[in-house]
Parts: sequence; C-alpha cells; structure tokens
Amino acid sequence: MTIKMDVASLSSFLLETFPQVHTDFVVEAVTEQGVRLRLVTDERHLRPGGTVSGPAMFGLADVAMYLAILSRIGPEALAVTTNCSIDFMRKPVAGVDLICDAVIHKLGRVLAVGDCLIYSEGKAEPVARASLTYSIPPK
Repeated sequence: MTIKMDVASLSSFLLETFPQVHTDFVVEAVTEQGVRLRLVTDERHLRPGGTVSGPAMFGLADVAMYLAILSRIGPEALAVTTNCSIDFMRKPVAGVDLICDAVIHKLGRVLAVGDCLIYSEGKAEPVARASLTYSIPPK
C-alpha cells in the first residue's frame, strides 16, 4: 500500500480537524503495516483504581486505525468507524503512556479492516487488542 500521509501530515491533520483531542495523541511512526500512536495519559484518562479507562483505550485504538487508513488514502475526514471489538487483557501500568500499533489488513474501495495492539510504554505484553472496520466515503 502506498503511503500518502507521513507523521508530519497526519499530525497536522489531527491538529486542524480534531483540535479538541490533538494534545492527547502523538503520531510516532507510519509503518509498512499502519501506524504507531501514543496516548499521552493524564489524570482525565484514569478510572478508579488508578488505571487507564476502557474508553480512553478504545479512543486510542479508534484514532490509531483512523490515522492508519488516512496514511494510505489521504486526508478524508469523513471516514468513519462501522465496527469495533476490543478485548481488555491486562491492567495498564498507571502513570505511563499507552502505545498503539495499528495494522491494516484490508483496504478496499469502501471498507478498511484492521487490528490494534495497545501496550503500556516499556512493557512487552499488550494490555488490549481491538479489531476495527471503517467505512470510506465514495469519491
């Protein structure tokens, strides 16, 4: 798959299109398979018990897959999630950022399918896994 948006252009797109959340996320890499995205965790991402909340991890997976798809199709703000399934496997380490590796498995004309693995920074075992399907608007 041809890469149409790199780290800088994805970061700019996030700032321009979603200014309300752009400081939560850092695009770390555009890879052959997709993207690596960091969630800069803060107290607002925590749940009782001092761990990162499920909604924050879902948001990380969703934004990572969105950016992975845009890295291949270009700046298309209206690509939307049509399905997501997420498994929470381990408690994230409190006080560290989360890293998400998004991998695109299929990129068609109208649908894209991929998976995300989410890690606590510095840990080898994933804390969550998500499978996502996105709808790509017709040209």
